[in-house]
Amino acid sequence: MDIKTARSSVGWTQKSAARYNQLQTAPRSRRVCIYWLEGKCNRNPCRFLHDVSLPCNVYHRAAKLSNYIPGDCPGKDPETGAVNSANSTSRDRGDLSTEKNPQKPQEKVCHYWISGNCVKGDVCPFLHSWFRGVDFAQLAKLEGHKKGVSGIALPAGSTKLYSGSKDGTVRIWDCHTGQCDQVINPGGEVGCFTSEGPWVFVGMPNKVKAWNIQSGASYDISGPVGQVHAMEVGNNMLFAGGQDGTILVWKGVSEADPFQMAAPLRGHTKGVVSLTVGRNRLYSGSIDQTIRVWDLHTLECVQELVGHTDVVMSLLCWDEYLLSCSLDQTLKVWGVTKGGSLEVVYTHHVDHGLLALAGMSDAGGKPVLLCACIDSTVRLYELPSFTERGKIFSRREFRTLQTAPGGLFFTGDAAGMLTVWNWLDLPKSQQEQLPDLMESC
Repeated sequence: MDIKTARSSVGWTQKSAARYNQLQTAPRSRRVCIYWLEGKCNRNPCRFLHDVSLPCNVYHRAAKLSNYIPGDCPGKDPETGAVNSANSTSRDRGDLSTEKNPQKPQEKVCHYWISGNCVKGDVCPFLHSWFRGVDFAQLAKLEGHKKGVSGIALPAGSTKLYSGSKDGTVRIWDCHTGQCDQVINPGGEVGCFTSEGPWVFVGMPNKVKAWNIQSGASYDISGPVGQVHAMEVGNNMLFAGGQDGTILVWKGVSEADPFQMAAPLRGHTKGVVSLTVGRNRLYSGSIDQTIRVWDLHTLECVQELVGHTDVVMSLLCWDEYLLSCSLDQTLKVWGVTKGGSLEVVYTHHVDHGLLALAGMSDAGGKPVLLCACIDSTVRLYELPSFTERGKIFSRREFRTLQTAPGGLFFTGDAAGMLTVWNWLDLPKSQQEQLPDLMESC
């Protein structure tokens, strides 16, 4: 019980002092103090009853209460802390106001709960969970990185999960136990991460480091200028997007010389931060707000896509479509015209900047798009309708997404947390109906 410190009696009149002593010894009323019930009584002592059988919030003046609680619980308003704690008193009493205004479905995560200090418990109107949605679940949280996770790779046929971080380390995790088996210091900050076959590639300042997890061979591939932000493998070639806007290309010639420089791809005026391969094309997104399309056979730029008004953070090829997301708060779907060029066929607007994209199918075979936003969420959309299937929350923004066979997917955030998720199997009743549903599509 917090007791308000008594003021000094210096300067009191004899009449005031006598009145105070009288209140100290006078019997209390049997009436319960209505101000105490509301958590507003500032009298010490009070001549009305503070019933100990009721939840108490006594001897201090609560901040002014408001019926409005910010949806995102930012904690920036000095009064929000009082709303979070003082309002719980009336709810714990079974206040009639909660019956007149039934609790709304929990759609937003409680930021007080994320930081570990929500006092409302089960009566909090916000979500106390790291995700919202159905048909998927969290499998494990892998802790160890001290800074943001910048890349995740699960090489084919391997039982090891690889992750790179801004803390300058690569961690190798056992997929069965979830334990970190090894920590490697590649010699610089990890900007990006990818794998192809037995090879694991790490993008770093001024170089790419390559490991063969089968033979144990290791190579330092020089050539990039500045931090390597993005890498992709396609048509037996390794592509690396650099800080200077150049995309370097290496071809696999032989086992003795697996990485031979092919050609630099120039055209972007600022750093290349996203790459993807599809339909015999390489697509590159840049800080210069453009997307360039490169022919994989000639390594020539065949089209420049202009549409975003900020950094093109991530690219994804899906069937005949190209998906792109940007800090301009839009996700664009590019389709092929009759002439063979790409143009925007749909723009999806989000309330926050977008950082990363990944695509997969759920347990029922429905295509689902994972979209990481700058508000520390990953939104799951069912395609092609863009109906929201769920949302994943974190303390910091998600920097990287990765999918894997068997319904697994991974998220890595700016705090260094690596989380494993999976899609849940459909009930047998739905599995039996699945062939009929597919025939009707």
